[in-house]
Amino acid sequence: MFTGIITDIGRIASLDQRGDLRARITTDYDVTGIDIGASIACNGVCLTVVALGSDPENWFDVDISAETLDKTNLGGWATGKRINLERALRVGDELGGHIVSGHVDGVAEVVGIADDGDSTRVTFRAPDDLAKFIAPKGSVALNGTSLTVNAVDGCDFGINFIPHTKTATTWGDVVLGDTVNLEIDTMARYVARLREYG
Repeated sequence: MFTGIITDIGRIASLDQRGDLRARITTDYDVTGIDIGASIACNGVCLTVVALGSDPENWFDVDISAETLDKTNLGGWATGKRINLERALRVGDELGGHIVSGHVDGVAEVVGIADDGDSTRVTFRAPDDLAKFIAPKGSVALNGTSLTVNAVDGCDFGINFIPHTKTATTWGDVVLGDTVNLEIDTMARYVARLREYG
């Protein structure tokens, strides 16, 4: 489990297509404190550490299955790309965002960007089957970041990114047409299921 509070910005150091896609990700995390088999959310996708090291800088490797590539934006990764990272929640950690599983529901597209003071208002288009789970003032995880929805219009929804979020995550890099990993709020999913069978 994760909180959607990004704790590092990693960089794709290499990509190697084997049976699965292996990605090497550089990080500021102290890799001596990471176990093989640990879960790290990489742009919101829960991935398993399969190797790690620190030469010449700290890095860890993850294997990405064809299923994950099909359901997320990870197929668009390229060497040098910056990505949001979060280590798994530990008992006693502060829950600063909302409960995030790292199981991406689908991919949303950036369809609008506008400056609003020092902040940036970004409009996303969700897939039809996920739009019903997104509500004003509700939570979503986008590329692993816990965010509050400002407005909803059909399949489109808006998020306001404050300066801190733009510098502490990769959201300062956003451009029109970007695809982003979308995980809907677990509570919204359960409410919808209860209404369906109420």
